Amino acid sequence: MRSTPPPDPPRQFHSCYVDLPLLAVDISSSYSICSFTNLIQRMSEGTSLVMESSENGTDLSQDDIGTVEEIPEDTILSRQTSVNLVPFIGQRFVSQDAAYEFYCSFAKQCGFSIRRHRTRGKDGVGRGVTRRDFTCHRGGYPQIKPSEDGKLQRNRKSSRCGCQAYMRIVKRADFDVPEWRITGFSNIHNHELLKSNEVRLLPAYCSISPDDKSRICTFAKAGMSVRQMLRLLELEKGVKLGCLPFTEIDVRNLLQSFRNVDRDNDAIDLIAMCKKLKDENPNFKYDFRIDGHNRVEHIAWSYASSVQLYEAFGDVVVFDTTHRLDAYDMLLGVWVGVDNHGITCFFGCVLLRDENVQSFSWALKTFLGFMKGKAPQTILTDKNMWLKEAISIEMPATKHAFCIWRIIVKFSDWFSVLLGSRYDDWKAEFHRLYNLELVEDFEQEWREMINKYGLHENKHIASLYALRTYWALPFLRCYFFAGMMTTFQPESINALIQRFLSAQSQLDHFIERVADTVDFNDQAGAKQKMQQKMHKVCLTTGSPIESHAAAVLTPYAFSKFQEEFVSAPKYASILLDEGCFHVRHHTQVDGGCKVIWVPRQELISCSCHQFEFSGILCRHVLRVLSTNNCFHIPDRYLPIRWRGVSSSSTKLSQATTPREHAERIQLLESMVSTIITESIETEERLDEACEQIAMVLAHIKELPRPTHNGVDISRKQRHCSLSFCGQFEHDSSDCPIIEGDNLTGDALGFL
Repeated sequence: MRSTPPPDPPRQFHSCYVDLPLLAVDISSSYSICSFTNLIQRMSEGTSLVMESSENGTDLSQDDIGTVEEIPEDTILSRQTSVNLVPFIGQRFVSQDAAYEFYCSFAKQCGFSIRRHRTRGKDGVGRGVTRRDFTCHRGGYPQIKPSEDGKLQRNRKSSRCGCQAYMRIVKRADFDVPEWRITGFSNIHNHELLKSNEVRLLPAYCSISPDDKSRICTFAKAGMSVRQMLRLLELEKGVKLGCLPFTEIDVRNLLQSFRNVDRDNDAIDLIAMCKKLKDENPNFKYDFRIDGHNRVEHIAWSYASSVQLYEAFGDVVVFDTTHRLDAYDMLLGVWVGVDNHGITCFFGCVLLRDENVQSFSWALKTFLGFMKGKAPQTILTDKNMWLKEAISIEMPATKHAFCIWRIIVKFSDWFSVLLGSRYDDWKAEFHRLYNLELVEDFEQEWREMINKYGLHENKHIASLYALRTYWALPFLRCYFFAGMMTTFQPESINALIQRFLSAQSQLDHFIERVADTVDFNDQAGAKQKMQQKMHKVCLTTGSPIESHAAAVLTPYAFSKFQEEFVSAPKYASILLDEGCFHVRHHTQVDGGCKVIWVPRQELISCSCHQFEFSGILCRHVLRVLSTNNCFHIPDRYLPIRWRGVSSSSTKLSQATTPREHAERIQLLESMVSTIITESIETEERLDEACEQIAMVLAHIKELPRPTHNGVDISRKQRHCSLSFCGQFEHDSSDCPIIEGDNLTGDALGFL
């Protein structure tokens, strides 16, 4: 008789959370979808499923972290190379949305859905959102709402059970490129996970994508039934019968929402709303076109503040046409830019019935009409061939480029399956080619990249190469982009658009939401500018060049300048000929840039073309200036566009609307409140504040008052309240009757 071996000792589960009901759950049913065997194996190796990292000094509270256990480096490396879908500490994403989509895919594979949870920071304020937590949809507990007026609350069941699974991302900026990194991850659930045929029915996975909505709208126009639509979509996507991420009921609800929209009357209401705004403010701009069926075909509008901002900062414009109003089957186009403080500003909006060359030409021509015929130097758009042709017709002198972030976001669909494990290496190679300086280097290394990865017949690679002059930096560095080609821009632009994109039920409500969003963005921008001004600029060197730039540029522009100036000493400057220098990094033997400097004419240029590209002098030029005893920067290399006080800002302040005037008063009150709060901390601060404010007040009193026909309006509005006087242009404190008759208080009481 064979003896039974003794059972193995129980394995220890490592976690920063204790007393979780997970240990009492039936293993065979709970983790069938989430590879429970692999989880047990990783646990048995002493690897915690809960991971935290203070990435580059990230401040994490003890409540957020708990008890942290380190993960062996080989575990992270193996996970990074073998299982691409499992989140790991240090994993990087280009945006919050990319991280959300990744975690959403992981959750769907495991058998749960996720939701956005806590954040640190706020969009449009300071540095914006710097940390984001995503949690399991069953995390937290249902909140008990207090009853109102004795009414019984509905006893709704909640799926929340305090699940602790989550993923945390933190914003970082390496090599001046903002990105998001995973700093915390836990995949421990205290509930059963769903099977693959159940998880797709969760509300989070039943959403209809914008592309699918457009297809369904097209099918409905063709007279197809709902079942025919679903079957055709299944064939197009190559999925099994009934395996679409949405159901027949979802499609019927979508079509019903389209039918509930009164498109003709809503368009009339939108025009009436524009006319009302025009009556309230004559500087409000709008235009529209009616088609042959007496329907609104196109409509565009812009606000008075937007026109003023465009006059100062309309040199670089992004025309975003990637969103739609599905309820009205209209394309939404938004014109935005960036001001001298690096804040996204709104220029205009358009709704188009059709997406073709004629529609885009009308939109561009109307926009130029709003802006008094002033075309931008550079315009950035999506890779749209109709829009490309329209820009060449309506803005022939404007440099047209494609938004690189709109291209990169499609790489996963285009190349991830094709390249497999080599996809990450190829993407890094593409970024390197994108950032090259010389066209010759790009052409040569692009061919080498195609040969290395075998992409000769790939249609996407062929299209990218054919349009390389519209997106690759070696072809664009000679044009001004004001920093809009970096990857941080889509987040701020999408945040602006998403604030009003949800208001699609009625068009007049939509334009109200756009107006509210523009006001909110202006207020947030004003607050951020005030915060920038109140923070003292820190000089890293004693150089007069740095002091000169700090006194002229805005804090945002000076921070970009300072990055280049601090790096300049790392470069060697070699005189080749009179006025010609070769500048290269001290660790390099070959390469470098060529700098031409003509001191008498105050002309300087560099082969890297950074000044032409961003409006900020490069480190190569600054190195030449420093080593040749130049102690100031020529005015032409401190562009008005990046200055704190400019002629453009003066124009903006000359004609302000009542709303803008009220906002400036509110800003002044906020500054006064901040001054008081900061001054009362010490006696020294209080004395300094009183002295400085007294000087400012004396200066303000010396400024001229508003006059009308030579008469001081402020004086004219004064009125004496004494019953025996009642005259204007003075009050009871300086009444000439009192001064002439020497009246006392008793006499005044008697009178």
